[in-house]
Amino acid sequence: MVLFGARQVGKTWLLKEFGSREYKNTAFVSFDRDDAASQLMTTEKAADKLLRGLSAITGIDITPNDTLVILDEIQDCPVALTRLKAFAEDAPEYHIVACGSLLGIALHEGISYPVGKVDELYLYPMTFGEFLLANGKDKMQEFLAESNWAMLNAISSEYVDLLRQYYYVGGMPAAVKTYVEGKGINAVRTVQKQILNDYDRDFSKHAPARVVPRIRMVWQSIVSQLTKENKKFVFGAIKKGARAAEFEEAIQWLTDAGIVYKVNRVNAVQMPLKFYEDRDAFKLFILDVGLMGAMADVPASQIMVSENIFKEYKGAFTEVYVESQMATTGISVYYHSVERSRIELDFVIQLSDNVYPVEVKAEENVKAKSMKVFIKNNPDLKGIRLSMKNYENQSWIENVPLYAFREYLNGRNV
Repeated sequence: MVLFGARQVGKTWLLKEFGSREYKNTAFVSFDRDDAASQLMTTEKAADKLLRGLSAITGIDITPNDTLVILDEIQDCPVALTRLKAFAEDAPEYHIVACGSLLGIALHEGISYPVGKVDELYLYPMTFGEFLLANGKDKMQEFLAESNWAMLNAISSEYVDLLRQYYYVGGMPAAVKTYVEGKGINAVRTVQKQILNDYDRDFSKHAPARVVPRIRMVWQSIVSQLTKENKKFVFGAIKKGARAAEFEEAIQWLTDAGIVYKVNRVNAVQMPLKFYEDRDAFKLFILDVGLMGAMADVPASQIMVSENIFKEYKGAFTEVYVESQMATTGISVYYHSVERSRIELDFVIQLSDNVYPVEVKAEENVKAKSMKVFIKNNPDLKGIRLSMKNYENQSWIENVPLYAFREYLNGRNV
């Protein structure tokens, strides 16, 4: 198995915890620190020799079925990916799991990925529901999972307050742990800044040197682009005269690394949405709303105390929050706009039964002109509006509270 995910989302901790709970032994190597393990993967191809070498390096007897072998930071030894094929074909009784951040893997030439030979999982930052669990709010998460609208409506103010906290802390496990342990909001921001610094160092470590300056320029422009009224990514906002061809590789690297989500436009809201994808128009979202606040240096008081956080910054925090929750569900996400008109749909999603236009409102004011006009022109569709209002199901639109959206999607997309 390969566990992918952006840096600092908890992959290594999760696999070690899994190994300690479910296996007699855990043999752990990290390719960013263990040169011997990297050398082994480079020189040996046979599964039996690889297993003997890993046993010698870790000092653990690797035995079938009761030992978990963890190959960490596999992006630092891309050839190790090809060795997974040998394990799958010649030693299927051994349990091997690799994890990596995708940083650089897509750009390594000559590396054969073992398609069909490995199971893949992807780990994201903690969702709002997981943030509730981390804060001991198990019952509140249970109400979300059940879409218990009567109960959710009754205690909506508590959810809104916790959502405000989530906007500041975000879902990076180290930041959440710091917050839950009561170390203070300044300590949380310090953790977030450190993660951002680690990302910046990864640019230089893993990306081709010629692309690094452009990666940094794209990365540093995202916050300002998201706070525009029209959040479509504009190359000219990176620098004067910038062109798509100059920055396409940088954007692809950031999305491959999992630290940016790219949402393309669709020219028609019809199934399947992929048929109508316009790859030349897109929005870029940071993977975590807490990291966005750290990048923008938004004071804690404006997020955790002020009521304005839900409506200021052109709703940028709310759209980043919504996209980060949707990313964990695996559904297809796009946006839609009509040239020379004022109609723009924040998101368009494809569920199991149909496509749904989604309008994001950062507060309780839910006047939705674009959505109303769009549904009037497309009466066979029904909209979803996300806001701070309580749940309400109308003939043309379903209003879903922002804090309940992810669990709502999981219930619908079956």
